[in-house]
Amino acid sequence: MRKRVWVPLAVLGLAAAGFFGVAPGWLEGQMNKVDGKELIPVSAEAQALHKTLQIVDLHSDTLMWDRNVLQRASRGHEDLPRLAEGNVTLQLFSSVTKSPKGQNYDANGSDTDNITGLVIAQLQPVRTWGSLLQRSLYHGEKLDRAVARADGALRKVSDPASLDALLAARADGALRKVSDPASLDALLAARAGKANPPVGALLTIEGLQNLEGQLGNLDKLHAAGFRMAGLTHFFDNELAGSLHGLKKGGLNPLGRQAVARMEDLGMVVDIAHCSHQCVGEVLAMARRPVVSSHGGVQATCKVNRNLSDDELRQLAKTGGVIGIGYWDAAICDTSPRSIARAMKHVRDLVGIQHVALGSDYDGGTTVRFDTSKLVQVTQALLDEGFTPDEVRAAMGGNALRVLRAGMVPLAALPQGAAARP
Repeated sequence: MRKRVWVPLAVLGLAAAGFFGVAPGWLEGQMNKVDGKELIPVSAEAQALHKTLQIVDLHSDTLMWDRNVLQRASRGHEDLPRLAEGNVTLQLFSSVTKSPKGQNYDANGSDTDNITGLVIAQLQPVRTWGSLLQRSLYHGEKLDRAVARADGALRKVSDPASLDALLAARADGALRKVSDPASLDALLAARAGKANPPVGALLTIEGLQNLEGQLGNLDKLHAAGFRMAGLTHFFDNELAGSLHGLKKGGLNPLGRQAVARMEDLGMVVDIAHCSHQCVGEVLAMARRPVVSSHGGVQATCKVNRNLSDDELRQLAKTGGVIGIGYWDAAICDTSPRSIARAMKHVRDLVGIQHVALGSDYDGGTTVRFDTSKLVQVTQALLDEGFTPDEVRAAMGGNALRVLRAGMVPLAALPQGAAARP
């Protein structure tokens, strides 16, 4: 009798251990890949320049996965050791709360969700199983715990002061301008023998379905440290139409209220995944610089989620930036040269000041290289004829400018100051 009881229980326990202990890691390994194709040769010039850059990546989904971001992992695209190796100054970590089953770029309903199963399999707190808001708040807590354990190696950024403190710490106590071999040697000498400089982390949101229909929840997310948010993800929601939704409409009343409230609070508005109608309406009403955090451009990769030249011009008028992604649906392959060509198109069309990086690392993407090898992009930009100053701007300088300004509440701006150029 006992055997008839404990044998099924043991089998059930082993099955549960496999599901909860193995399945999430196996799933991530299948979804976040490096394709292993040949990398481009990197020159000594590119290596030296890369070490002096302030690099900002506007989008990754690492917080979605059950990994310790402080430890090097054998799967996925980034963690603190690899961010340090890639000389990343600031990584924006997105909160992904819902994605439809059978997710595709063309048309998705909002009635199914892949993330719930992942949340349960990863044994996240029960409060996150049925609440999209709680999933985002949990992601914020997860990052806060990592920062607390990092002993200064990972620093949370949520305002201009914390950004300035990060940059000062990375520059050994003072920002250093590099303009010739002597000043570069001085910078490298100052860092010699020291631990890797700290990496910054800033919270963002991929789709404001996590408001759960309540505008007041935006204040809760802001209080938790979220400083950028996209209105939609792969489906239409209560705020706006998605590029990948069924109706693909524009802004709804709640969406208009959310855009205005984000600008008031000091949260950057992100149009990634917005329908073309939504993009146009956001850009028309924006009072502050707008970001497209991760994607591409139609001119070099004609995929429906990428921005047209007209949309690029309208985004540039707000003073914002477009983060170019590294996966095939953003650039039509995974090569660093295709990343650079997309960035070059933005530069040539609207100006270097609107170019940025938006990897979509750990977002169910296959890429050519993980974040430790970001020098690949530096080399590709040089090969496309970018000057060192243009490389500095594209790799992070532009994003730092927009984020610094966007984190300031609208009411805190000096009276009469223009919120956008």
